[in-house]
Amino acid sequence: MSEEAMLLRLYTDENARHGDEAVMDLVVRRARRAGLAGATVLRGRAGFGARTAPIHEHHAFGIADNLPVVIEMVDQEAALRAFAHTVADLHHIGLMTLERVETLMPLRRD
Repeated sequence: MSEEAMLLRLYTDENARHGDEAVMDLVVRRARRAGLAGATVLRGRAGFGARTAPIHEHHAFGIADNLPVVIEMVDQEAALRAFAHTVADLHHIGLMTLERVETLMPLRRD
């Protein structure tokens, strides 16, 4: 039952905003509207990117936390490449990666 698919990862942080909305919530809602097979938001403990001055990490008592977030989506390559264009207006996405994966269950159940 394995199937070839792709995994799109978007890197951001939990405080990233686009207007009044959290970037991670906006990306997940857009992925749902685009009909992607699925999306998951993963919160990291620490991290940094090429354009971030401070290291994103947990602080005592949660004061000034701004932890890294990775949003993962799995679907067919064409769907993910098209979706990547729909989030190009979100300036707080630090990096997007695309890689081949093998799913062990079908992406969609009809």
